[in-house]
Amino acid sequence: MKKQQYSFGQFGILIYLLRWTAYIIPVAIVVGSLVALFLFLLDRAMMIRWQYHWLLFLLPLAGIAITQAYKLFGKNAEAGNNLIIDEIHEPNAGIPTRMTPFVLIATVITHLFGGSAGREGTAVQMGGSMSSLFARWFRMPEEDRRVLLLAGMAAGFGAVFGTPVTGAIFALEVLAIGHIKYDALIPCLIAAVLADITCTAWGIHHTHYAISYQQLRTSIILFIHFDLLLLVKAIAAGVAFGLVGFMFAELSHGLKAAAKEYISRPWLIPVAGGLIIIALTYIIGTDDYLGLGVTSQHPGGVSIVSAFHPGGVAYMSWFWKLLFTAVTLSTGFKGGEVTPLFFIGATLGNILATVSGAPVDLFAGLGFIAVFAAATNTPLACTMMGVELFGGEYVLYYAVACFTAYYFSGHSGIYTSQRLAVSKTGREQ
Repeated sequence: MKKQQYSFGQFGILIYLLRWTAYIIPVAIVVGSLVALFLFLLDRAMMIRWQYHWLLFLLPLAGIAITQAYKLFGKNAEAGNNLIIDEIHEPNAGIPTRMTPFVLIATVITHLFGGSAGREGTAVQMGGSMSSLFARWFRMPEEDRRVLLLAGMAAGFGAVFGTPVTGAIFALEVLAIGHIKYDALIPCLIAAVLADITCTAWGIHHTHYAISYQQLRTSIILFIHFDLLLLVKAIAAGVAFGLVGFMFAELSHGLKAAAKEYISRPWLIPVAGGLIIIALTYIIGTDDYLGLGVTSQHPGGVSIVSAFHPGGVAYMSWFWKLLFTAVTLSTGFKGGEVTPLFFIGATLGNILATVSGAPVDLFAGLGFIAVFAAATNTPLACTMMGVELFGGEYVLYYAVACFTAYYFSGHSGIYTSQRLAVSKTGREQ
């Protein structure tokens, strides 16, 4: 009798997987294709801005266009990632399909005119709005629609960074601090893998990062190999990464609230933000903190790539990128926070390595993932991102840095709709 129940149970799982694969294939193909289009347009926008520096002076006008378009035609699409998270927690009116073209065009405009923003927010929003559309077409019940929304988020995140396993874990982990529901694990993984394959099939290539440092291993126990001093340094760096993640989240929320309180006319908020970005660019004397920041057009310029090399950044590079991005995103411009968080973390890691005598490329990699973990409260996803981007040799250090940063960021985060399920002191809410 027990044997029959076991067999029938496995058959039910098989049917479940086949059914969800059939649902997810069209969603993943569409989301992967949209992400490929988005990355292509983003690259073209960056090249144009590098060629025509005067476009920066039009940033305030671009901000007006974005905010007015959302106000007049965007409906609730303005809420962005938070709308998707809210819809997963408490299904309501659904996610408007118009979110996809709005956020795609608005993000490209933000980058074209020099705003400091990322790209994951756009990809996740496109994934969420497309999966919501398919859920309506499939006439899914509420619980299945929730799973498809999670799969759409995973597809967008996995495709935009080329990290499908991270995308699957991120979609599940970001919903609530301290709690993960595994009911959508396989659908999320299938969606992220298929979307990444689709995006790559369109000829999109992701930036390659490498940690070349070769650890001189010492052993305390035969089956545990690590450098104890390096591990201590990684813990100390994790504290710094957590505090900086907290700083970014709090500054972004604070600037947004202050802008609404002290600027009476909403259309003037992006004007103020654009003027601040222009002023900061000329005060600092470089445009390295505009746009994504993955690479720089200037030889010797500061970027995420340069942060993996000794002497590749200035001591305050992490702070300037933090400030530029907080101003950009809190004043109505569109994009994501994650790529700027990569920049902030990698440049901070470079400086901490220089000061402490640690390997620069390793600590740049730790900062890359740990500041992201701190600001989004997703340490598991970020540890896996380290493995997918840099290789698994230093996974112990990835985990230590991400988990430490997660705790020292407090209960703050860039997503205001993220729930607190279990506090970081271990108490259930």
